[in-house]
Amino acid sequence: MNNTTSSSSSNESAAANDPGPRAPVRHLVLVLGDQLDISATALDGFDAAQDCIWMAEVAQESEHVWSAKQRTTVFLSAMRHFAQELRAKAWPVHYVALDAPDNCGTLAGELDKAIATLQPQTLVLTAPGDWRVLQDLRGAALAAKVPMDLRDDLHFFSTVRDFAAHAKGRKQLRLEYWYRELRQKTGILMDGKAPAGGQWNFDADNRASFGAKGPGAVPPPTRFAPDATTQEVITLVNTRFASHPGSVAEFGWPVTRAQALLALDAFIQKRLPYFGEHQDAMWEGDVWLYHSHLACAMNLKLLGAREVVSAAEAAYRAGAAPLPAAEGFIRQILGWREYVRGIYWTQMPDYVERNALGATAELPAFYWTGDTDMACLRDAIGQTLRHGYAHHIQRLMVTGLYALLFGVRPQAVHQWYLAVYVDAVEWVELPNTLGMSQFADGGVMASKPYAASGKYIQRMSNHCKGCRYDPALSVGEAACPFTTLYWDFLLRHEAVLTANPRMGMQLKNLARLSPDQRSAIVDKAAHHRATTVFMVPAAVGESR
Repeated sequence: MNNTTSSSSSNESAAANDPGPRAPVRHLVLVLGDQLDISATALDGFDAAQDCIWMAEVAQESEHVWSAKQRTTVFLSAMRHFAQELRAKAWPVHYVALDAPDNCGTLAGELDKAIATLQPQTLVLTAPGDWRVLQDLRGAALAAKVPMDLRDDLHFFSTVRDFAAHAKGRKQLRLEYWYRELRQKTGILMDGKAPAGGQWNFDADNRASFGAKGPGAVPPPTRFAPDATTQEVITLVNTRFASHPGSVAEFGWPVTRAQALLALDAFIQKRLPYFGEHQDAMWEGDVWLYHSHLACAMNLKLLGAREVVSAAEAAYRAGAAPLPAAEGFIRQILGWREYVRGIYWTQMPDYVERNALGATAELPAFYWTGDTDMACLRDAIGQTLRHGYAHHIQRLMVTGLYALLFGVRPQAVHQWYLAVYVDAVEWVELPNTLGMSQFADGGVMASKPYAASGKYIQRMSNHCKGCRYDPALSVGEAACPFTTLYWDFLLRHEAVLTANPRMGMQLKNLARLSPDQRSAIVDKAAHHRATTVFMVPAAVGESR
């Protein structure tokens, strides 16, 4: 079969439109941008003599949210590198480049064209991570009257059916019980029938701040200089999506499996031993700290969850990493990652529309620029726009916390998180945002809103030391907006929160405020909102 390419690039870029084999083909195997694994179920039984792989770069995936340049670059570069890997095996690839003159801009449209050209008997697809994408591709298959073989994504420890069975009959879907069930099922961090170290969860040991001296000599991050393929993508993104947020000047993410394996090895050896104790801590100007930076590679499927967890457990068993660090890291993958996927697929499609607290404000404009005088937000958003990255506490307890307290419409918060982070795929991003961060699902995920004042940020970072605002103050010129909005949040939602037993202490503190104090806080919060500048990106609305 022919495996021709129309590329004129000296490095035989995978971006070339490749017609693949002559029609008709037996199986047209659809490979999406977050399914870049040669062992994906869609490729089981692939026969290069009669099957073809379909991949497409389309503007829709960067424009349905205002996708930041780092995010678009990592997806397109990883896709092109994967296509090169497939071609090296002499497997036919029908690849549609973003800048192809006849690119219609949507996955469904490009699939429709490929079906007409290649006349496949069957479409084969590993289950996507995005409800919208699954519906679009199913719709295209149905319209073309071509059957679709939808296969499980085995990159996870569990299936959606497993989670649905776990959830059946439960009034609450809490991470801890699902995590324990998976530990017992897999034997990970188990000593016989007992959890390693005699307890399931070492979260209490993993909440320390850095203290006044800071994080010390943190190992440098594992970054990769862009090769010729990535440089082509950077040029394309800077041209095609010039108005999109962020910068790719410092791009260094792994875009191949070989690079991802190097990043995994570096984390296990150099950062995992110090990860646990300070995983919730922040430090001004220090982007990477002791975190793994592996979520992007995992969500693209350049790394498998099992090999990552296995490496962390092996480090603990060998005495190279303390148990609280290994357990805390493994819980993020074996526990949280599996849990949010289950929540997403059992709660969609209406989950994305939930707004339990009735939040209506738009996202402040500084989320797209980092231009704010609040030091913690300036630092977290600034590094997000430069690198497409912020660690989980910066997301939950800085950018997410402010949006929650301010009362931002949760769908606008969701669109921002999906747009700006390189590891953002909707199955993992949406529950984290709407459920964990914004409490928009009314408690399906979180047992209470993650509401805190500026004092939390002061305790976990050095941001407040150089900030013009005082986290101890809720009113006055020096009042910290987080603290003002925290008390205002409790006042606005007092009736609803009273029914939540975990909010008892916070509401007792609220009850101590005098009528004059309450009035002053409400006025200060109203003034803060009134002086905030808003901007709705062109991708999701008109600027104003």
